[in-house]
Amino acid sequence: MKKPLIAIVAAAFMLSMFAVAAPPVRAADQIVMKIGTATLNDMQHEYMRRLQTAIEKDSKGRIKVEIYPASQLGSIPREIEATQFGSIQAWVGPPEFLSGVDPRFEALSAPNLLGDVAHAARVLNDKEFSTAFLGLGADKGLKGLALFVHGPTAFDTRKPVNSVDDLKGMKIRVLAAQLQMEQVTRFGGTPVPMALDQVLPALQQGAIDGVMSDLPVFTSLHYADAAKYAYEADQAMLCSIAVISKQWYDGLPPDLQNVVTSDGTKVARDLLPWIMQFNNDQKKLWLQQGGVLVTATPEQRKAIDAKMASVSEDVLKDKPLVKKMVDLAAAAAARTK
Repeated sequence: MKKPLIAIVAAAFMLSMFAVAAPPVRAADQIVMKIGTATLNDMQHEYMRRLQTAIEKDSKGRIKVEIYPASQLGSIPREIEATQFGSIQAWVGPPEFLSGVDPRFEALSAPNLLGDVAHAARVLNDKEFSTAFLGLGADKGLKGLALFVHGPTAFDTRKPVNSVDDLKGMKIRVLAAQLQMEQVTRFGGTPVPMALDQVLPALQQGAIDGVMSDLPVFTSLHYADAAKYAYEADQAMLCSIAVISKQWYDGLPPDLQNVVTSDGTKVARDLLPWIMQFNNDQKKLWLQQGGVLVTATPEQRKAIDAKMASVSEDVLKDKPLVKKMVDLAAAAAARTK
């Protein structure tokens, strides 16, 4: 009786060893997920780093995530096109650059819409708004993955700016959105849409006089070397979106689809404390880099608000679908105050 018993125990032991020590995922079996963005060492880059860690862990190595900041995969328009066609699997950046895919992507550019960083995050996480916004582009090959805050708007210029009146006559780089262009026009400047990888050379050569973006962009890309004057107007909030190739996503098995979508959302939400601290740190860093920083006074803020008051109404009077999305965001802003 002892020999059969010993054999049974030995067989059970061997089976348990196979169950515990499953063979590692071979490189040939891995699914590659390439993610691109135009910025470097900012919220978008940090989101990609954290998403890489989460997806590789939760997929148990079945998905290999490769991250490419600083436009390594091409200019913003090229990266978006590549994501649509599936040659890269994800892109992270300002949703305004997707307005060519669907004009409603520019809705978050509306001035006087979002409050501080914490309030903006609550709006972006509002279920009704985020579901509608992330659903844009589904018929153009893009699946929305997550939304998160970047930072309050500011101007970086080659000449000193002590109020928005000093922007008159300046050529200012903006995102590819009419709502942003109209803001610069109301301040007396000339808006110049431009991909991010072209901005620093344009500043250095004097092809543009300044940039409307936020301090994290100015510091991470060292704009102070070419344009050291920053003015915090804070008339709007810059946000970021992560989109994935729908073609690639649809080809994943259901369990990996769940890993990508759940991690994409969770990483964005968990990033908020880091974003808030990072934004606070940029003022000191900008000064350390040799920049000059001016913040709008309460009186200047009132004047800025007055200039911005009718921007959305005027720009969107012939864009009912975009206006509906702005109204949806406004309703979320009211709910989450």
